[in-house]
Amino acid sequence: MSYEAGSKECRHLIEAKESLLSAMDALSNINSTDLIQIQIKEIYNELEQMHDNRKKIESATNYL
Repeated sequence: MSYEAGSKECRHLIEAKESLLSAMDALSNINSTDLIQIQIKEIYNELEQMHDNRKKIESATNYL
């Protein structure tokens, strides 16, 4: 897992995203999984947005 300073929530989001990347990699070797890969990518993007929002919250808190 890559290291990033932050909350446990951020670390869990990173772990979830890495798991999805691993799943997409495995599925890329299986025929007829294009739709599933698209759905996983959409979930990944949602988690990425959640992570970005969390980082903004934590940055704002650090400045206070």
